[in-house]
Amino acid sequence: MLKNLFKAAALATAASFLAVSAQAADVIKIGQVAPKSGPLAGGATVTQWPNVELWSKQVNAAGGLNVGGKKMMVEIVEYDDKTNPGEHIKAAQRLAEVDKVDFVIAPYGTGFNLAAAPIYAKYGYPQIAVSAISDKMPELTSRYDNLFFTLGNTTSFTDSVIEILTDMRDAGTIGNRVAMVNVADAFGIELAEAARPKMKDAGFEIVYDKSYPLGTPDLSPIIKGAKDSKPDAFVAWSYPPDTFGLTEQAIIQDLDVKMYYTAVATCFPAFKGKFGSKIEGVFGAGGVNQDSDRIQAYFKAHKEITGKDADAWASANTYVSLEILGQAIEGAGTLDRKTVTQYIKDNTFDTIMGPISFENQISNKYWTVGQWQDGKFRGVKSSQMDGAAPIVAKDGWN
Repeated sequence: MLKNLFKAAALATAASFLAVSAQAADVIKIGQVAPKSGPLAGGATVTQWPNVELWSKQVNAAGGLNVGGKKMMVEIVEYDDKTNPGEHIKAAQRLAEVDKVDFVIAPYGTGFNLAAAPIYAKYGYPQIAVSAISDKMPELTSRYDNLFFTLGNTTSFTDSVIEILTDMRDAGTIGNRVAMVNVADAFGIELAEAARPKMKDAGFEIVYDKSYPLGTPDLSPIIKGAKDSKPDAFVAWSYPPDTFGLTEQAIIQDLDVKMYYTAVATCFPAFKGKFGSKIEGVFGAGGVNQDSDRIQAYFKAHKEITGKDADAWASANTYVSLEILGQAIEGAGTLDRKTVTQYIKDNTFDTIMGPISFENQISNKYWTVGQWQDGKFRGVKSSQMDGAAPIVAKDGWN
């Protein structure tokens, strides 16, 4: 009897193994390495991780992706890079060599996308770098034929901010004095370096110019220095932790400027949640067309499926990058990464932000500057996007 039980167990195990193998064959494994801890975890928790969850759940609820006539479910394999480039590289290598994922989702943050580009190129993964801004994009895409950019370049972002400064000066709202600060990583350094000569050429005087390390806990000296310089405008090329810290200190110390700009995370729901009506008229990086039906439908689905509110800029861009990946896999009809990469290069994709295509692996459709207006973060400057809102005046920290 015992012998029969072992035999039955062995048969059951074999059947289970075959079922699992069949199931595995119908799964597309997609890797994701991004911060769940460390200084950039707050930003990734808002922008990156929920959109991976939203897209994968929507795909699987619809029966999976159609790959050459076969429906395949999506499985996400994820790791925390702890906001550490070395950890990210190790995890990326594990995804390729141990987990053997079919595709990857690009990292969170400019520095991480640049640092990880060689490892993803080594394994031929199409890297749709959504949360990355750089003027080095043409150089990078010529080096890595698997690398795509969707969020814009440094020149567009700095030029848009300077256009707003110039328009406000011409209207008599502000003068020429600008206080400028930046986070000391790839994102902030490149933006500040690009902005300095452009501001000078536009006739502005940078009366305060300061950088600070990522994760700086006390930003009160930065704001004090900016206020003491008596600026007409304040511009911060900032990341999520410092965007909140700078604004909190600006309110506490009453940095009273008519043009106040912080970069990443200005569009976050938590930014409004923390500061309320005080941020009316505050500028930040990115934006969305709040009057778009497709954007509003996306916001609704994001809340219903993840339980979280999407931010009003890079959340939508992150989701768009996943739409592109999914449509490319289906369009190519294969999991062959080289074929899928070529499909991304050659085709236009239907997304919540409208048609998106790549020229030399770079998309030229994106928002550059948004502004808080009546409780909504609206895009006011862009490259080839519809629905820009007119700028409103900022009147203190109401």
